[in-house]
Amino acid sequence: MQSINAIRMGGGDVLPLVEGGKGVAISNGITAGHWAAAGGVGTISAVNADSYDDDGKPIPQIYRNRTRRERHEELIDYAVKGAVAQARRAWDITGGKGRLHANILWEMGGAERIVDALLTQAKGLIHGITCGAGMPYRLSDIATKFNVPYYPIISSARAFNALWRRSYSKAAALLGGVVYEDPWLAGGHNGLSNSEDPNKPEDPYPRVKALRDQMRAYGLDETPIIMAGGVWWLEEWEHWIGNPELGPIAFQFGTRPLLTQESPIGDAWKKKLLTLKEGDVFLNRFSPTGFYSSAIDNGFIQELRGRSERQIAYSSEAMGEHTAAYGVGPRKRIVYVAPGDHDRALAWEAQGFTDTLRTPDNTLVFVTSEKAQEIVQDQADCMGCLSTCRFSNWSQHEADFSTGKRADPRSFCIQKTLQAAAHESDRPEPLESNLVFSGHNAYRFASDPFYSNGFVPTVKQLVERIATGR
Repeated sequence: MQSINAIRMGGGDVLPLVEGGKGVAISNGITAGHWAAAGGVGTISAVNADSYDDDGKPIPQIYRNRTRRERHEELIDYAVKGAVAQARRAWDITGGKGRLHANILWEMGGAERIVDALLTQAKGLIHGITCGAGMPYRLSDIATKFNVPYYPIISSARAFNALWRRSYSKAAALLGGVVYEDPWLAGGHNGLSNSEDPNKPEDPYPRVKALRDQMRAYGLDETPIIMAGGVWWLEEWEHWIGNPELGPIAFQFGTRPLLTQESPIGDAWKKKLLTLKEGDVFLNRFSPTGFYSSAIDNGFIQELRGRSERQIAYSSEAMGEHTAAYGVGPRKRIVYVAPGDHDRALAWEAQGFTDTLRTPDNTLVFVTSEKAQEIVQDQADCMGCLSTCRFSNWSQHEADFSTGKRADPRSFCIQKTLQAAAHESDRPEPLESNLVFSGHNAYRFASDPFYSNGFVPTVKQLVERIATGR
């Protein structure tokens, strides 16, 4: 394989190897610092990162205020302190010589306030802002304010074109690179559009070539494209490297840094990664963001799948096929359902799914009493971790902080479960009962000889291995 040469990115020369940002509290200052020290681009996640007490222990993010609005302010305070703490840790590890980016989700609660505070309080420590999960039109405004390069995450040339025309053309000089994230293979939230089939993955090469063609139309011939999602061995991408059709290319690794000695995930999670099989990562649309996402298909995902499958349509009056009366809730208020659905409802009740919850789509989902209580409590405890949440109906954009829609019980509190996965993954049980994000190539840990006999490399060893092509 041809050698991996340094690439110019955001005004600095680095290996074309980028650490993918993973929140909550997964891509931290230690992993980012070591990745940057090894010559690549380290990435801290500014999505509700951990901050620390005087003894260096993570501070639990506990919300004490009564209203969602007040808890939202607590969340932003935690997020800013955590992001700044991680930036300083990473900087200390590199000695100020490595290249560090911060990753944010555009649709996270208070995104602009958090990144503004991070760049103010950690001035000079962050060399780039990476941002996806939405259409971050104002990302270039933030970059201009702080004179920091920006790296939008997109999944199509069409998305980049829209961003460029609306705002990025005004800050072209600060566009450090464009992250193309494969919507079928990347972990976490995925950028599938309504016109794309989640069950029919497309070859990334023509999609990235189309992105480069679009960028060249705007004079962005030398702006790097960072390929993210599905990257494992670089020799499998050799035809991309130095390819004049694609121009400067770098590669982002999100899943592989999970299995390193510096990774903050628990031992049970690391052991789980070594046992995954192809197909164990599930592309789903349960996220309260409304986006597709990819996670390990565990008990948590299976419960969500079952919850949606135990679902029937209803109406408040008898009409059309809704002719069978059915009593809902403790007071058995009558709604009308199809006769076949009435029979299904009785069968679910007999199986222990005795409680019904109404959705925004005029359907009922059937859950156990214990699960119903958990869902209702989680909705009540909402702290506004997303800009808009379909699970709790929170919206930071509206005057009354509500979407105006019924909260959707088919989703879940993403902040609660990601915090649990991040901080309780030293035991197997939390890995079954919480959301565990992963890229679809995670099954390759089990067959890659690099990880033989349960070997867990340091970040430096991983970067060196990747640079060999294998």
